[in-house]
Order: sequence, then C-alpha cells, then structure tokens
Amino acid sequence: MADTPPPARVPAADRAYELTKDLILGGGLPGGTLISEGEIAERASLSRTPVREAFLRLQAEGLLQLFPKRGAVVVPVGPGEAEDVLELREALESTAVRRITRRPDGLDALVRQLSELIDQQRGPARRADLGAFADADEAFHRGIVTASGNELAGRFYGTLRDRQRRMAVQLLQVRPERQAERLASLVEEHTVLVERIAACDAEGFTAALRAHLDAHRAVTDR
Repeated sequence: MADTPPPARVPAADRAYELTKDLILGGGLPGGTLISEGEIAERASLSRTPVREAFLRLQAEGLLQLFPKRGAVVVPVGPGEAEDVLELREALESTAVRRITRRPDGLDALVRQLSELIDQQRGPARRADLGAFADADEAFHRGIVTASGNELAGRFYGTLRDRQRRMAVQLLQVRPERQAERLASLVEEHTVLVERIAACDAEGFTAALRAHLDAHRAVTDR
C-alpha cells in the first residue's frame, strides 16, 4: 500500500490572511482598531513578510487601511454600506421566497432543512457564542436564497457572506448584558420566517424579514 502523502502546507501569507480576517469578521478586531504587522506575526508565529502580504489583500477587500510605518486600521462598517447590504438581502430573500412559493413541490424538504438550521443555532445562542451564531445565521438565510434555484442570486448572495457575518457580530456585541436575550429573539424570528414559508405566504415572509433586518438597521444607524 502506498504511503499517504502528507497534507499540503498552507502558505504563510494565507495563514496570516485567514487569521487576521477571522479576527476582523468575528469581532476580535473591531472597526477603528490599530494593528501592526508585528502583532499578527507574533500571534501566527510568522515573520512580518507574509503578514505584509496578508494586509495588502485585506486592504484590497476594504477591511484594512494601511499606514506606512504605523500599521493598519480596521475599517469600520459604515452606515451606508450596512444599509446597502441589508437592502440587497431583503430583495434577494424576498424574491427567493416568492419564487419558492410559486412551485411548492419541495416546500416540505426546505422547511425541514431550515428547521434543522434553526436547531443548530440554539446551542451557540445558549452559550452566547457570537461567531458560531453568526455563521449559523448566515447559513440559514443563504439556504433560503439557494432553495429558490436561482444560481445567479445564490452566487451573488455568497459575495455578501463576509459583510453579513461581520454585521451580525457587530449587532450582537451591542449591550453585552442582553446578548442571550437577543440571540433567543433571533432564533424566534427565524422560526417565524420558516412558518411564513411553510404557509406559502410570501408577503408575510417579506414583512417578517423586514422586521428582522430592522434590528440591524437600529444598530448601524447609531
């Protein structure tokens, strides 16, 4: 039997990129935070050269602003960008449900799938694990768009993933003493969305989704 080849080694620049991006999207590096190449290099046990490459990639994605010889500042999510993302989400998800309810043959399977995703959110909600909950939240909403069968919409929605995760964490970090309460409310709001889909009530879904997204608007408008 041939020996199993060793797993491919992840390039140092990719490791630095993934670490820094995860810290930004997960709220470990909030908007406005000044970070240095040295800090990330120490965390990742790397030299500064791959970190510099990672910072350039993150600047191109709009997550960092570099300042020579000083470091980089995490770019905050501006109210304008947040509203743009929320408008796109509302349009894509509402359109997806209208399409789903016009051909409800696979409706029962979709409702089961979404209900399972809600169940997956309950554990992170109880633990107040913001990163895990944000990932589960994104999977739930993306599942709705994907189920519509519109491949273009699904691919476009995927491009919003990073922004959506960051905004979700930002929302949940407001008033830490109420995190458990807010997470429980989000689970219930998702349950209402699934109920509207199960009832083939596209208009009711749109109204419930708008109320759900208004919680994000209330935070980003501050």
